[in-house]
Amino acid sequence: MNIGIIVFSRTGNTLSVAEKIREACEAQGHTTVIERVMTQNEEPNSKLPIKLTETPDPSRYDAVFFGAPVEAFSLCAIMKAYLEQIPELPGKISCCFTTQHFSKPWMGGNRTVRQMSDLCRAKGMKVAETGVVNWSSKSRELQIREISSRLSKV
Repeated sequence: MNIGIIVFSRTGNTLSVAEKIREACEAQGHTTVIERVMTQNEEPNSKLPIKLTETPDPSRYDAVFFGAPVEAFSLCAIMKAYLEQIPELPGKISCCFTTQHFSKPWMGGNRTVRQMSDLCRAKGMKVAETGVVNWSSKSRELQIREISSRLSKV
């Protein structure tokens, strides 16, 4: 299967999880590419409008995984803007994962994957799996391994 992992990562945490997911997918025999959503201004508190400079095309993949950080207990505005502007992708398999500083998923992570999943479904995609990595949790590495394993089997 040809899988695209499309991420926005400001600090590198979400990108590092994407890399682990890519490794797990490739171990399952999938062709996997990581692409990044980029913008002119990544400052989360900026009052400037979001201007995306890199917008990967998810239609090129058999399945597409979206990853983004939590900001203010919600999906970061940059990934939200990206997901709102992609074309309809009826029936495409998707997965959503997020990284957050807090140690419990109910502190924004669950809401963020729900927001991402809702945006994917609004574009006609089927959301097969979701996951939250709590960066300050003692079980962070285990969370990353479990999410990588689940997503690689989609």
